Amino acid sequence: MFNAIVINKNDDVQTVELKQVDESDLPEGDVTIDVAYSTLNFKDGLAITGSSPVVRSFPMVPGIDLAGTVRDSSHSDWKAGDKVVLNGWGVGEGHWGGLAQVSRLKGDWLVPLPDAFDEKQAMTIGTAGYTAALCVDALVDAGISPDQGPVLVTGATGGVGSVAIALLKAEGFEVHALTGKTSEADYLKSLGADEVIDRSTMSEKGRPLQKEIWAGVVDTAGSFTLANACAQTKYGGAVAACGLAQGFDLPATVMPFILRGVRLLGVDSVMAPKGPRMKAWERLARDLDPAKLASIGHQIGLGDAVDAAQKFMSGEVKGRYIVDVNA
Repeated sequence: MFNAIVINKNDDVQTVELKQVDESDLPEGDVTIDVAYSTLNFKDGLAITGSSPVVRSFPMVPGIDLAGTVRDSSHSDWKAGDKVVLNGWGVGEGHWGGLAQVSRLKGDWLVPLPDAFDEKQAMTIGTAGYTAALCVDALVDAGISPDQGPVLVTGATGGVGSVAIALLKAEGFEVHALTGKTSEADYLKSLGADEVIDRSTMSEKGRPLQKEIWAGVVDTAGSFTLANACAQTKYGGAVAACGLAQGFDLPATVMPFILRGVRLLGVDSVMAPKGPRMKAWERLARDLDPAKLASIGHQIGLGDAVDAAQKFMSGEVKGRYIVDVNA
């Protein structure tokens, strides 16, 4: 038996509870993992609170991230004792996830835990930080360089934004942080932000083309924020879009793209193949100062995860919740 957060649904009524689960109920997979840490992401918040129908089958253990140790494996890449990380792949939606003490997964979904981090640090990074690294890789691969001008990060106090700021600063960029929590300016500057901007300046409808400011953008917001970011991007610049915190709409025109050659780069972290995943974790291991992780993460126990998800969805959190599943 092991402890897990379990979501169930009966007669359209969703229930969420911390309960003991028999290991015989674990789903199919070729690697069994003793989980050390998980974390709470936006999608986990949606699943636990029932705010959006992200869970595709019941009962479901949420948690799109985990870090732990392989207990046993029939997959050729993994053996007992290996330290591994899981991000995405529909885990916590259609396959039992990481908010549990034990998980059984497909070995193809896993990447090795980098030597630079322990399990707690890896989950402080989590899907949010891994997504941030994918976004920075996308901008760098698109030829965006520090000499071309500043880079904007939206949703800056969130998990993606926090790590993106640190990684961009390590890459040598001047970083501007857009946030609704300007009271957290000191926190953002400690991560590497050079300037902090109130999100209200970009959250409403703007002109199709605006003053050219940004060489690149990491956007977690979507909607008007993304439209305005594109309208403010310099000729030949690029915008890496990975989130929809403001909305999934894009009330923009084609003008930035056809008159300034701006590139809109979609970044998906869920189904990204192993190559980009490994590259992103290599960037994190190389460029992310482990000392900065302490200010990003807030540790809770597995029994606290349901209440924490409610706070997460109400916007009361900066940085990330790290879940010690054995506490």
